[in-house]
Amino acid sequence: MHSSLHRKIESRLQQLPVPVALVLPAGETIGPLQAAITLRFHDAVSLARLAAGQIGALGEAVVEGRVEIEGRMRDLFAVVVGLLPGNPVDSDTRWWARLLRETRSRAAHSRARDAAQIQFHYDVSDDFYALWLDPRRVYSCAYYREDGMALARAQEAKLDHLCRKLDLRPGERFLDIGAGWGGLLLWAAEHYGVDATGITLSRNQHAHVQRLIEAKGLGGRVRMELRDYRDLDVRRPFDKIASVGMFEHVGRARMPQYFATVAGLLRPGGMALNHGITAGGRDNPQLGAGMGDFIEKYIFPGGELLHVSRVLHDLAGAGLEMVDVENLRPHYARTLWDWSDALEARLDAAHAVLSAAGGARKADRVLRAYRLYLAGSAASFEQGWIALHQILATRPDGAPETGALRGAQSDYPFRRDYMYPAER
Repeated sequence: MHSSLHRKIESRLQQLPVPVALVLPAGETIGPLQAAITLRFHDAVSLARLAAGQIGALGEAVVEGRVEIEGRMRDLFAVVVGLLPGNPVDSDTRWWARLLRETRSRAAHSRARDAAQIQFHYDVSDDFYALWLDPRRVYSCAYYREDGMALARAQEAKLDHLCRKLDLRPGERFLDIGAGWGGLLLWAAEHYGVDATGITLSRNQHAHVQRLIEAKGLGGRVRMELRDYRDLDVRRPFDKIASVGMFEHVGRARMPQYFATVAGLLRPGGMALNHGITAGGRDNPQLGAGMGDFIEKYIFPGGELLHVSRVLHDLAGAGLEMVDVENLRPHYARTLWDWSDALEARLDAAHAVLSAAGGARKADRVLRAYRLYLAGSAASFEQGWIALHQILATRPDGAPETGALRGAQSDYPFRRDYMYPAER
């Protein structure tokens, strides 16, 4: 049986696009001497999971120290793609399986659980994120508007792209749902003159943005609140709303409520922009081969992805009108590779920062998990297993006589040229 497993593994290694060597628990080596990737196994169970294509379980073994990796992350995930036993966006579409997913989704997204899940991810360490994000700490898909753009400029291009799509004007009341470390909130206030409100469930992010607001002297028209989106006061609706990298945490069972809340917070005729990760398959809330389970355990507990068709269905159900959709999938692949490369270049510094925050043992696990998460996500966007959609919507005001075009019923001009001025 032992030799049978070895023969199966050797056969799979020969089919991979990158040379791979395996060092077995007893010290025996399988594969070429000059390999781009070397995996060192400390137990036979992990070796069997490799043979079965159980990628998520193999990732867990790496995080827990039962498997060690030598080589570049880009080469590793070329190997991972080759090891998959099937399409990871395939899903069980039987009625009872769908019902089970809906039930689990509803239970996973109470206010208390959402807050705990957000803090699990975003409150790891501000200094850790600062090592591999851009200086503004924009933790979402960048917009590589020009060839050769560096990450920092591409993130600024994304912030401006969002503001232009929303057609922000001085004095407008602007809401940023899930404002992160304040990149969009402050960009909109400083470059477009809006009265800006941001919300987050992360205590670290809230404290960071409060310091930035004070340092920039923007306290009169910019505020950051530690608040759930469901607890916002709808009596004074906003002119424009953005939600960037947040709705992935909402859950499919609560997506209708989420968009209904956005609609309630938006004044009639106003515009909202939802920027978030969507599923590559029509009915898979997470990736198969155990990859989704890995993300759930180590990175984003409670995270769920919807296909863009389901997102648009729930958006329309809330009375919002979709007026523009843009898929930035390749941009997110490039963003994640930039993040991954930056982290790989500063592994010692990252370990020191994480050790100071939670001890060396925890630092080992967190750093291994994030190395796999960033590179694995980049590969997933490249393969089309997941996507990134910007959806611009309006809340029709029911007044066909208003607007630039007869029947417009909103601020949206029903043409795209305003989004792409030659110079601003």
